[in-house]
Amino acid sequence: MNHARPTSPVLVTGGAGFLGRRLVERLLAGGRSVTVLGRTPAPDLEARGVRFIRASLDDAPAVTAACAGIDTIFHTAAKVGVWGRYADFFRTNVLGTRALLEGARRHGVTRLVHTSTPSVVYNGQSLAGADESLPLTTACPSPYPLTKAIAEREVLAANTCDHTGLQTVALRPHLIWGVGDPHLVPRVLARARAGRLRIVGDGKNVVDMVHIDNAVDAHLCAERALASANSPAAGRAYFITNGEPVVLWDWINDLLRALGEPPVTKKISLGAATALGAVCETLWRVLPVQTEPPMTRFIAAELAKDHWFNLTAARRDLGYEPRVSMAEGTAELIASLRRGAA
Repeated sequence: MNHARPTSPVLVTGGAGFLGRRLVERLLAGGRSVTVLGRTPAPDLEARGVRFIRASLDDAPAVTAACAGIDTIFHTAAKVGVWGRYADFFRTNVLGTRALLEGARRHGVTRLVHTSTPSVVYNGQSLAGADESLPLTTACPSPYPLTKAIAEREVLAANTCDHTGLQTVALRPHLIWGVGDPHLVPRVLARARAGRLRIVGDGKNVVDMVHIDNAVDAHLCAERALASANSPAAGRAYFITNGEPVVLWDWINDLLRALGEPPVTKKISLGAATALGAVCETLWRVLPVQTEPPMTRFIAAELAKDHWFNLTAARRDLGYEPRVSMAEGTAELIASLRRGAA
């Protein structure tokens, strides 16, 4: 799809994070004027001309003011995790998004690309080839999907139907990974090396992932789509993946073997993991601990069930096409991890 290429000023929330930083780097490479709103200072980005506003999403006045003079907002910031107080997730993910929408309306922002998550359609079941017709979750044992579902609904509802005001789109990238990933792969490796990783279920569940460069591509594709007159993307959500589902535990074990680590062979049934998760959740609510529990009901389901998605809509409406394959990205990641261990 041939979209116009926007050149206007952008705001990136969470611009110092994994996705946000890589997006900022791509925007700078394209000659864009970039403002970043985030909690973690990024002096290297400021040295490259980025305007940095140090604030959290729960600082509504700062969030609203940051929208002045901006044409496109990339909202990548969120409180993530599988455990915590609902109120904390709601304050950041819902109230923070509402402040951003208020700022967009007040300051005449024309485009908002919202980073959502596939877990907004969590229903406790395997998702095989799922598309965007699935309803948003209203019952999930984790506050993250619940609050992200509320935020996504409100972002899409803010889209102006006559295409003369704010245009919005939500992207649902699944399991973003790649070189520089501070979350997904490092946590898997740490647990495996500590002997604390178990295959949940039969180990045959199939999942989609998305390489960081493809995730960034999708965000830029979404902005270009919204810049087109009467874009079908306006007011819609899209799953974003590599389009190459893998058997999760085979992929993890292949990665471990390539790094000289023993593969994960010990298993726990989904029923046992779910029961363990319920016990852990109860204990973590009453005990004065700040860490995440080793298992939750949500983690058990995520590790044992299929989660792969249909890319037809993203390809059709956004012009999105995965550029870095699973094989290329995995080889690059392994090489980087080997260098880091040397």
